[in-house]
Formats: sequence, structure tokens, C-alpha cells
Amino acid sequence: MTISATSPIAFLKGHGTQNDFVIIPDPDNTIELPASVVATLCDRRAGIGGDGLLHVVRSGAHPEARSRAGEAEWFMDYRNADGSIAEMCGNGVRVFAHYLQRAGLVDSGDVAVATRGGVKRVHIDKEGDITVAMGRAVLPEDGVTVTVGGRSWPARNVNMGNPHAVAFVDDLDHAGDLLSVPPFSPSSVYPDGVNVEFVVDRGPRHVAMRVHERGSGETRSCGTGACAVAVAAARRDGDDPTVTGAPVTYTVDLPGGRLVITERPDGEIEMTGPAVIVAEGHLDPAWLATAPS
Repeated sequence: MTISATSPIAFLKGHGTQNDFVIIPDPDNTIELPASVVATLCDRRAGIGGDGLLHVVRSGAHPEARSRAGEAEWFMDYRNADGSIAEMCGNGVRVFAHYLQRAGLVDSGDVAVATRGGVKRVHIDKEGDITVAMGRAVLPEDGVTVTVGGRSWPARNVNMGNPHAVAFVDDLDHAGDLLSVPPFSPSSVYPDGVNVEFVVDRGPRHVAMRVHERGSGETRSCGTGACAVAVAAARRDGDDPTVTGAPVTYTVDLPGGRLVITERPDGEIEMTGPAVIVAEGHLDPAWLATAPS
């Protein structure tokens, strides 16, 4: 059925370090989510409001995840706030796992979640924090130059299942308002767009960042972005765990909170942080009937 059907459709609202999401539980993948409807749901004035939407589907019920059903029962069908489809969202995975536990679909401990960026291993701590095994970073040779307000910086190309350009700056205000995509060149490096992170140092292995997320604008937090930033900072600082044989951990402060990122000698990156469900209810069928499709 479409999301503009006459029957009420359940939703929840959650966030991870204030990176917030509309959650649509749909285990059997029966709800259609056109981009325009997702954008309306994520609109902060006309809809519920969110940086993105988490469509909760069993892997076996979704054509994009069916082949991974043996590894992960659940698939995070993630959409950006503009309705476009994205490969991964680190904060979203934590909120997704927290929802599964809250709904009684999984227990505390280890959970596998399928995403378009691969299967992510998640550990739900009994104390509330959630750790996600984010996979290994890919560091393409080609970077870009990012320009804002007459200032330019080289940006490190880091791929965490989705693309990132990480620029180290002197002041986070130099990033501007981040409402629109910060100009970068050459544009051919990121043909499908990019998440752009601006980073300052706060102390040893401690950084702060702001981010423009592809399809969403500036967000209060970005999990894959924090991982990309930690990897870029480690390489800048001469710390490559795959070379030294020792794990390296960075604390990453974001406008919405703090994440702890560890890169292990095998290249696996772990992200630890909170996840919160703040509300749940049903979408009004009358309002849905007027939503664009």
C-alpha cells in the first residue's frame, strides 16, 4: 500500500546525538515511500521533522536486502530528508537498533543490521550506549578543494560506505551556514554528491566538527562523518593502526553531542554513542491523503 492509504500508519521519532529520524516500522515491506512523501514527513514545519527516515523492514521482504537475510534479519532502508536514498547512516543504525530492542524484536547484546553499505554489527549495551562496527574506511587518492566565503581548504576523501570530504579548519564558523552544499572541485570526484565535514582540534585525539549531509543540509550529528573525521585526523597525525598494530581512539564533538570512534589494527572502525526514542504515534490519514505523492 502507499503511505497515503486511509489506514493510520505507525511512526516513531528518535535521535542519536540529535541527528533525528522519523521511524516507519514496516516488517513486511508493504508501505511505499515516494521521495516526495518522505520529504514531507521529514519537513520540520509541514511534517514530523527529521534529518532522515528509517524504514524498518525484514531483509527477506526487501529486494535490495534479500540476499543478506541469512546474515541480518533486519534491513535499514534509509532515506535522506529530501527523500533520496542513501547507503548508510551511522547515527541512524544506532537509533534503528534501539528501536528493534524497544519493540522486543531483538535483545541486548549483538545484533546484525543490513544496510545498503553492507551488514553492520551492533552491540547494545545494557547501560544504554550502542556500539556499531562501521566497517573499514576506504581512502581514495583523489581529494578535493572545498571553498566557503572566499576561504579554501584541501579535503581528505574518505568513504565509509558513503562519501565524505574532510577539511581541517581554524574555526568552525568558517564553514558558513551549511544550508547549501559547500562548493568543491573537481566535481568529478563525487559525481553523486558528498557529505562535507569541517573539523577543528580540541586536544590530543579530540576534535570537533560540523557537517553538511548530502540531501539533508547541516545536521546536528553524522555518525559516518564522525568516523571519516577520526580516520582523517589519525592519518594527519601519523596514526595508522594497520601500520602501528595499535588501536587509536578519537573523541569527536558534534553540535548534538559526543561520539567515540576507535579504529582497530584490522581496519575495523567502531562508533559508540547514545540513541533515544522520543515519541510514537500514528500518522493522520486525512493529512496523509493531502501529502504529495
